[in-house]
Parts: sequence; structure tokens; C-alpha cells
Amino acid sequence: MVYWKLKGREFANCNCEYGCNCQFGGLPDKGHCQAAVGIAIDEGHHGDTDLSGLNIAGVFRWPGPIHEGQGECVAFVDERATQAQRNALLTIMTGGDTDPFATVFAVFASTITTMHEPLFVPVDFEVDIEGRKGRLRIAGHLEMDGEPIRSPVNGAEIRAQIRLPDGFEYEVAEVGSGASRSIDPMQLAHRSSYGQFAYLHLDSHGVVKGG
Repeated sequence: MVYWKLKGREFANCNCEYGCNCQFGGLPDKGHCQAAVGIAIDEGHHGDTDLSGLNIAGVFRWPGPIHEGQGECVAFVDERATQAQRNALLTIMTGGDTDPFATVFAVFASTITTMHEPLFVPVDFEVDIEGRKGRLRIAGHLEMDGEPIRSPVNGAEIRAQIRLPDGFEYEVAEVGSGASRSIDPMQLAHRSSYGQFAYLHLDSHGVVKGG
């Protein structure tokens, strides 16, 4: 197994209400799950291949709870990546060179039945974790926006966090509001739904504690 490690920032948006039951071992509140995610890799490597400064994204859909499988997904990889970097990122994103079920990549990959061909495209992504703000644009394919949850009483920003000390994706996530529209090769749309903003520190063995 080739050892890898990534440190970065994530913005994800699914169709669940704020909070997302799946984060707590529950079932999706709509009965099915669809989601988009963007990740900026600030530091990273796969073996001797440097992955720092690259962006990746994905679109996912499951007809029921994620753990029941039958999922569909497409991966987007920064077009700036060299062939070696592309191979490394796709290996990580599909659960390769990883302990079984140790990361969100490995867990999700085990539930996917339909995997579209990966797309190597410009991934225009920016995210502010503490500010609960994000913007992802992949021309002709995907749009995603995130903002803080606002009080229905006075419009003030509401800040909430999820802490998962034994999770497989993050230790702490800021919760916000997201909207996504996927165009090609998968079509989906939702808005004013669960937005997740988190610092990621993952390696071949799972979440790196205290990262």
C-alpha cells in the first residue's frame, strides 16, 4: 500500500435538512441522498507524488440510505494535475491505498454501483470554513454555493458545529446552508439544505487526530 496524506478544506451540500441525520448514524430525512462536494488540498502527497494546491470535487446519489448502496457518482479532478497526480487522486478518491472503511472516500466508494468516467476540468473552488461560505463552479457540470444559516426571526447568522471524534471524514464540521445544481453527467438540484464546512486531515489509515 502506498502511503498518502491530505490536509485541506471541504464544502459539501446534501439534500437533508440542516444537521443531516447521516452524520449521527441516522437515515436520510428525504429517504434518499444526493450530494455535491468540493475539496481544496492545501498539503498532500501520495507516495512521492505531491498533491498540494489541487482541487477535487464529486457528485453523488443514492436511491436510499447510503449504507444500502446502489450509488452513482462522478469525480472531477483539477485539470492542472499531471498524469501522476491524476492517478494518485483517483486512487485516493476511490478508496485505494487505504485501510478498509478508514476514510469517507473508502466508505463512499464501497457503496457505488455506477461510476461515471472521471472528468479532468477546471475546478473553480473557494471556501471559508469559519465563515461558512463556499463557492464551486465547474463549467457545464456543477454549481454549488454555501452560506451561514440565518435566523428566520431576524436574519442573524446562526453558528453550529458537529463534532465526531471517531469519524471517518472530519473531527469538527461547521454547519451552514447550501445549494447545488449538477448538470452533466448527473442531474440533480437542491437548495437551502445541509451545508458542511470542515478542515480535513486524512491519510491511508483514517482521520489524523488533532489535525
